Amino acid sequence: MSADGIPLKLIKAAKKEGHLNVIALPHDWANYGEIISAFKKKYGLKMTEDNPNGSSAQENQAIRSLKGDSRAPDVVDVGPSFAIAGADEGLYKPYKVAKYKTIPAGMKDPRARWYGDYWGAISIGYNSNIVKPAPKTFKDLLKPAYRNKVALNGNPLTSNSAVSGVFAAALANGGSLNDVGPGISFFHELKKAGNFIPVDGTPQTVASGQTPIVIDWDYLNLAYQKEFPAVHWTTVVPSDGVYGSFYCQAINASAPHPNAAKVWMEFLYSDQGQLIWLKGYSHPARFQDLAKRKKIPAALIKALPSPKLYARVKFASDAQQKAAKAKIAAGWPGI
Repeated sequence: MSADGIPLKLIKAAKKEGHLNVIALPHDWANYGEIISAFKKKYGLKMTEDNPNGSSAQENQAIRSLKGDSRAPDVVDVGPSFAIAGADEGLYKPYKVAKYKTIPAGMKDPRARWYGDYWGAISIGYNSNIVKPAPKTFKDLLKPAYRNKVALNGNPLTSNSAVSGVFAAALANGGSLNDVGPGISFFHELKKAGNFIPVDGTPQTVASGQTPIVIDWDYLNLAYQKEFPAVHWTTVVPSDGVYGSFYCQAINASAPHPNAAKVWMEFLYSDQGQLIWLKGYSHPARFQDLAKRKKIPAALIKALPSPKLYARVKFASDAQQKAAKAKIAAGWPGI
């Protein structure tokens, strides 16, 4: 066994494969850049990084369309509703990492076909050079001051980030985890007011000023503050809709490099991998276990917004995710 509890035989088999294919992992997303470079340095494997800005739907599609191809992704990082659908379809291979028991029960498939890796809360990020007054809630975003300024990260028909933005808006507007209807209605109102813009919020649009306000994960908006100091990006977790969601790691059932995929999973769920995510402002799946074992540096906790807000975070269950996805599919095209 290695120091992280990984069988040395597995590491040897991964090194023999010599390669790992990943997909949809932008380097500035939850500190993936550091995760990738630390993994390569530790295990000496080469990596192919495809479609860095791809959506969860595109990741599952790559497993389908590249089946039997050496370019297929070995692993995916998808939103929960996409993970559930992918597992139901047989796209993923069950695997339990050494630290599997310390992943909260609500964040893993009982058959270990996927499990949560990190979570965040939906936040409002804004360019304080041009956005006045500062928005603090979803309700604020309907004000005339924000005309042509509000963007989502992606389209909720294909993107987990955007689905989560709809969930948060629902909570802020009298909806619930069982009813995202008011969230869809909110974006309809936002569009009618001329405030919602049909541009996906990305690092590029944040830097250029094209999307002055972006409804997105706290870990992405917080990272932009450091990444683009000139835009004075500010992040607030809206007090009227504190919604959280995790992403899920899974191994492609027909992965071209199955052993490298397992070593990647082991690295991500090791203390080292989990703390790199926390450094990127996201809460890793094993956060409670790390805290209990006093493994978290105080500076990392201090860099996050108030724990009081996070204490109010709501997560949707598998059934609620499925129902929301269906409701969004029916209602979103009409906004």
